[in-house]
Amino acid sequence: MKKSNLWSLRLGFSGKESDKIEKLGLEKFLKHSYESKFDTQLPVFLEDDPKTLIELKELRESIKTADSEAKKKLLKREVYSAIEFKKWWISKIRNDEFPLRENMVCFWHNHFVSTSQKVKVNYWVYQHNMILREHAFGNFKQLTKQILKSNAMVKYLDNGDNKKGKINENLSRELLELFTVGIGNYTESDIKEGAKALAGLNVGDDGAVYRKFAEDNSDKTYFGKTGNWKADDLVDIIFEQKNIPYLITRKILKWFVYDKPPENLVVYYGDYFRKVKFEIEPLLTKIFTEEYAKDTSGTKIKDPLVYILQLIDELQMKTVDDAMIVYFLKQQGMDLYNQINVKGWDGGNSWLTSQIYLQRNNTSDLLCSGRSITKKVIKTMAGDTEKPKSKFEKIEVKIAFDSDGNNKTIITELSDRLLFKVNDSIQKDMEKLLKYDFDPKEAHANFAVIRLFNYITKLPEYQLI
Repeated sequence: MKKSNLWSLRLGFSGKESDKIEKLGLEKFLKHSYESKFDTQLPVFLEDDPKTLIELKELRESIKTADSEAKKKLLKREVYSAIEFKKWWISKIRNDEFPLRENMVCFWHNHFVSTSQKVKVNYWVYQHNMILREHAFGNFKQLTKQILKSNAMVKYLDNGDNKKGKINENLSRELLELFTVGIGNYTESDIKEGAKALAGLNVGDDGAVYRKFAEDNSDKTYFGKTGNWKADDLVDIIFEQKNIPYLITRKILKWFVYDKPPENLVVYYGDYFRKVKFEIEPLLTKIFTEEYAKDTSGTKIKDPLVYILQLIDELQMKTVDDAMIVYFLKQQGMDLYNQINVKGWDGGNSWLTSQIYLQRNNTSDLLCSGRSITKKVIKTMAGDTEKPKSKFEKIEVKIAFDSDGNNKTIITELSDRLLFKVNDSIQKDMEKLLKYDFDPKEAHANFAVIRLFNYITKLPEYQLI
């Protein structure tokens, strides 16, 4: 696979940025990505959603007292907002000129997991998502402080139930186990003392606040330091620990480059991360530029988001309903804002179970034949026995190829763009599909090349980047 295509898929979600990477060079491409602007305006679909605790209380009371018809309307609006929220993010992912920021938001979203299913307040989940976007390339320590005091995280990890004399350890435990130092680098005492420090931290209008009646103002001993610690203090102390950089560098390497990152690289980049005082931007630049220079193709399985957006991009599909992408991701186990647990999506082999692989193949068949994805169709792919009743909507699809070439040059062109490795067997199969007498200027040449593309999408090699 051509290196610029490989890294366009890794740093974004499709091959669209390949030309930019070649034209600008990787370092300039990264600089543009870091400097990219993002919209901070509240999305329209959230305008009528509750944003303060009073508004939230009023909505819940109105649902309780409403008749069945009015209750249906109110609940329908909540569901509508949740779906629109996912479409809003998919649109950003698909349309940003430099999508690395959104890829980092996805990374942080899967690191600081907080699901809408548990939080139930769309505005809080939106605030959480915007914190990740704002700090995507910023300072890991500062981001951790912000997330720890976000309404979504406090609600998701039950810190509203954490009160003086009645401790809930969920937030304290995950802060250490999953968000910062990782298992084996703290004690149960640190978790208990940390939970005391977080007691009384509960949801507020502009983020979580301490409630005086529930907070614990006694001295706590945390990683050997004693004082009346609060949320920010905990993070400051955690970031003094020797093992703090390695959990996150392992996860970044896994998200972008290797499903199984070599331990020496985890330590190497972790030591550098500490040296730059936990600034994300220089860490990413070092990782990407150094790993770009190596031959690392085929070390990572595409996640469902990369798979579907690459497919759409290669087929040059102009009219795609973002809701259908949302639904496809859910069927593939990558439901945005709704990971199955606080550990997030596992990635790696979990993205290529037999069911997911079959569904990918069926989706490729569908799109390559110029038919649109509908909810009913995806349900059928997932194994529902009911056949879709409505006819498929036809869509225009085409593949970019050199019309001045021949069958072998076009096979090479697609191979360089799509496959990290081509063996003799694959080459022979492709030549059978696109035969020597193929005429690239003939009216139906596009259909022949799409048939070849469809074959390529089903290869195990195509699933890797």
